Amino acid sequence: MQHSASRGTVWVVIQFALMMAILVVAPLWRAQWSGWWAPATGGALLVLGGWVGKRGDLDLGSQRTPFPRPKDDGQLVTRGIYARIRHPLYAAVIALGFAWALLWRSEPALILAALQVPFFDAKARREERWLRERFPDYPDYMKRVKRFIPGLY
Repeated sequence: MQHSASRGTVWVVIQFALMMAILVVAPLWRAQWSGWWAPATGGALLVLGGWVGKRGDLDLGSQRTPFPRPKDDGQLVTRGIYARIRHPLYAAVIALGFAWALLWRSEPALILAALQVPFFDAKARREERWLRERFPDYPDYMKRVKRFIPGLY
């Protein structure tokens, strides 16, 4: 059994801190601009992020772990939403962060949500190094399936 630090605990702690910061900051610094587009876009991202996250959770099933390093007895999941994007759970958290910031119309929360993008990109790259080491088919999967946005990135 691997020690939690070797599984990527620091990544999980930073992720939790970013998510909590967005949740707390948005209602504290809210209503900083007006317009119908912010709640409409936030609502759409809320639905999209919720669906992508739930689908990713269901498709990953027992393979799910909070850590970026795959389980010792893990198996590569490439079905369901994982046939369309490699990291749906990360994509969902990013979408939900932007949704929350837009629903509250909070500039500081929007900045924090934007910071999630390079963070999750870096976390995904680290995770993918571990996945390539663990699963010989992962490089072929990476060629077929984009990281966060189907067909784009």
